[in-house]
Amino acid sequence: MSMTSVVVLGLSIATILLLLGAFLATLRQDRKGRTSAPPMEFATPAESPMPAPVSVPAQTGSDYTDPRTIQVGDRIQVHGSPARVLGAMHVSWQGTQWIEYLLRDPRRRLQWLSVEVHAGDPPHLEVQLWTDVPTQGMVPAKSMLIMEGVEFFPIERGTAAFKSEGETGNAERGLLDFADYRASDGRLLSFERIQGGKWTASYAQPLPPGSISIIRRAS
Repeated sequence: MSMTSVVVLGLSIATILLLLGAFLATLRQDRKGRTSAPPMEFATPAESPMPAPVSVPAQTGSDYTDPRTIQVGDRIQVHGSPARVLGAMHVSWQGTQWIEYLLRDPRRRLQWLSVEVHAGDPPHLEVQLWTDVPTQGMVPAKSMLIMEGVEFFPIERGTAAFKSEGETGNAERGLLDFADYRASDGRLLSFERIQGGKWTASYAQPLPPGSISIIRRAS
């Protein structure tokens, strides 16, 4: 082998060793950078809160006041707000009975509280607080109607017999026309009228167990 070939071979080997050394140095630096960096933390996305139930049947239990024991003249609390029971209407329709209590709060506002037992397995108690809706002469339709921009669909209507107790503003006995509606989101709307009178409308607010307590019984 000539001297020139030996020189070229030596330079080639030196060049390869230099390139290999540079590559290894770069690889060590790259690994050092990845391991020293803090690991990325991925925040767990918060779960969307479950919607509140539109209707909660109030199941009677030993831990709760049974609203069926409310009497005219009692002083009660509804969601912590005091009210006096002025009167009651005992209503019957096609074998179904329910009670509507007329309440007056300290600001002398009036509201109706309905209590009804629904058949089932097991039976449950449905308690609803009703808030008046200005109808401006509206009458209940037999099809869908719109109240305050919300569509309500008919679910039940009829004529029931009632017997009044205490102060209700109604006769001692009579007939009551009603028409109930439900929106797609579960909201309830009801029209009522004492026969010969004008239609009134109310929204229902279902009350869960424990919402009602009796402060003082009627004397």
